[in-house]
Amino acid sequence: MKILVTGAAGQLGRCLARALAAHEMVALGHAALDITRFDAVRDAVALHRPALVINASAFNDVDGAESRSAEAHAVNALGPRNLAVASAASGIPLVHVSTDYVFDGAAERPYHEFDRPNPLSVYGASKLAGEDAVRTLNRRHYVARTAWLFWEGGNSFLLSMYARAASPGLRVVNDQYGSPTYAPHMAEGIAHLIETGAFGTYHMAGAGGTTRYELTCELFRLLRLSPMPQAASRFDFPAAAARPRYSVLTTIQDPRIELPAWQEGVAQCAHAIASARK
Repeated sequence: MKILVTGAAGQLGRCLARALAAHEMVALGHAALDITRFDAVRDAVALHRPALVINASAFNDVDGAESRSAEAHAVNALGPRNLAVASAASGIPLVHVSTDYVFDGAAERPYHEFDRPNPLSVYGASKLAGEDAVRTLNRRHYVARTAWLFWEGGNSFLLSMYARAASPGLRVVNDQYGSPTYAPHMAEGIAHLIETGAFGTYHMAGAGGTTRYELTCELFRLLRLSPMPQAASRFDFPAAAARPRYSVLTTIQDPRIELPAWQEGVAQCAHAIASARK
């Protein structure tokens, strides 16, 4: 199957190239395809004639989106709308990757696919608008929500903590909960999902929930790094955008697409980092 992937230069896009190696893949980064331009999207679909489109493009600067709302909505809402229209016109399915930040974090239990979104930030609102456009404009859609992506080959929170391992007094937030997701696990989950033919909305994140502090501690323990970080409150780090206090994800849709526990992802990431240090 020929698959067109947008945002192919990002960490998820690069992991998708590995997970979809059995397919013919057209990998387009932003330089090759600006999804905010409908004519460019329409022409790319007509040129490559894919059997499936995966949108891994995103404006991911959560705080920056507060002052760059138009740019965030262009990439996260208008872009998916363009992809949905073009793919639907060609009669092909669209996979759209979204986020846990469509929720407000008020729940006392993990969020499943039928919980009502209520984003707190411009970023979350723009991602929800993208979801809505995809659902409305292409009935053959998969919306895959994920969270806290990390990978040893990407640019992520976890790697930034690793880079600061020797910094004295490293403090990490311990009162916000999410589902850290190893990007290769997410890519493999999408590869499984597109084989089901069961269109709809799915939560695809590292199983279980934790804080960024515990996430960092897990990596430090595995790599035997010291000193260990110190726990801090989210209120110690004022930010432009509000973030959900609790946005752990779970799925009640299809057990075949449930991802491994977040600890497994950290273990694989740590192993890759340790191997690269030798």
